[in-house]
Amino acid sequence: MMKKMVLLALVVILVMGAGLAGAQDDTLKIGLLTDESGPLTIYGFELEYGFKLGLLYAAGIDPMEYDSIDAALADVVIGGRPVEVLVRDNASDPDTGASQARELIENEGVEILVGAPSSGVTTGLQQVALDYSVVLFAAPGASPAITGANFNVNTFRVCRNTFQDFLAFVPYAQSELGTDFVILAADYEFGRASAAAAETVLGGGGINFVVPTIYAPLETTDFTPYLQQVLDSGANAVLPIWAGDTSVALFQQIEELGVKDEMAVVAAFNSNDIVAVSDPSNIGNSSWIVYHYTLPQNEINDWLVEQHIAAYDDVPDLFTECGFATAQALVAAVTATEGDTLPDSLIPALEGLTFDGPKGEYIIRPGDHQALVTMYIVQLDNLDDPDQKFYSLLQEVAPLDSAPPCQAPEDRCAMNEEFMASMGS
Repeated sequence: MMKKMVLLALVVILVMGAGLAGAQDDTLKIGLLTDESGPLTIYGFELEYGFKLGLLYAAGIDPMEYDSIDAALADVVIGGRPVEVLVRDNASDPDTGASQARELIENEGVEILVGAPSSGVTTGLQQVALDYSVVLFAAPGASPAITGANFNVNTFRVCRNTFQDFLAFVPYAQSELGTDFVILAADYEFGRASAAAAETVLGGGGINFVVPTIYAPLETTDFTPYLQQVLDSGANAVLPIWAGDTSVALFQQIEELGVKDEMAVVAAFNSNDIVAVSDPSNIGNSSWIVYHYTLPQNEINDWLVEQHIAAYDDVPDLFTECGFATAQALVAAVTATEGDTLPDSLIPALEGLTFDGPKGEYIIRPGDHQALVTMYIVQLDNLDDPDQKFYSLLQEVAPLDSAPPCQAPEDRCAMNEEFMASMGS
């Protein structure tokens, strides 16, 4: 009799344990791989803040009713499952990012990956996602290779890639700038792939690149030898392809070495904190920008701006929108699958997904999993507005008007063509 009672007690304990495990497993854990201590730190916080606010918006939660953003996130439920976001700082190191992703999946039970600011880290995460059969939302790393040469079916990008930058800008370049260009790019995945995209798009628009792309390490602080090569090139315009904190030193030295006296400087406008310390001679310049909080005129962007100021005492910045829209797509897909995060379920829910976000309409192409998004051409009007209202809008470029070429395998690109034809474009 005693043996039966012990056996029964063990069965009860096992059943209760299984029930607790099931309850714990019901939590949807999302791994957010970002940079909060390396060269792309500014973008890392933009990603994190935007992603968390995007989850709250998509879940219908007002963060102002809570003491903090993290307290509000505790009430997020997607597809019937509570959500937990686990943030890891990879400092833009690819090996660190891949190691963290594996640890999150193996030890923490993470089912979806999001990240990273560094394109080099992101390409490593793509392989981890494939190896562990999870979906990766690439954000905001902008290398075209992520949805091109490095394409895999487990990766989606709700943010733009740099092909879209140059496609948005090429009409302006054709009409306003000289035809002889030189590129100075950061020597890592983002810089190399973006330089190739610039050569393809701008070259197709009649721009001549007078010398091969000049590369410098991302951590460069003294740009003198590289800018001397730029000056010696004979170009009438230089296109810096750079990112992160060292952008400040680059543009300060462009001014100090008199590069602007010899040629036009054509560069994307950056995050507010970087632009604010730009040289005053940049005022009046025109270029493209991914996002600025003053540009989109819609209710979702209004919500993002209001909540971001309330939570972080600052306006949303360059890649805040990218993180926000990524969270929206994630919520839409997991809701459609009723909480199932397996790639076989999530992939069909994401391919061809369209939704409204901070920049208006977002369209995820089914073939290469690249989102089509609105882009902006702006003029820098000032550097000292207290609300960081630095720009005037020259042109809003619709998602279909800056659609990048498909660089995924041929059969995947055929899916895009069928999809776009069905949209009447």
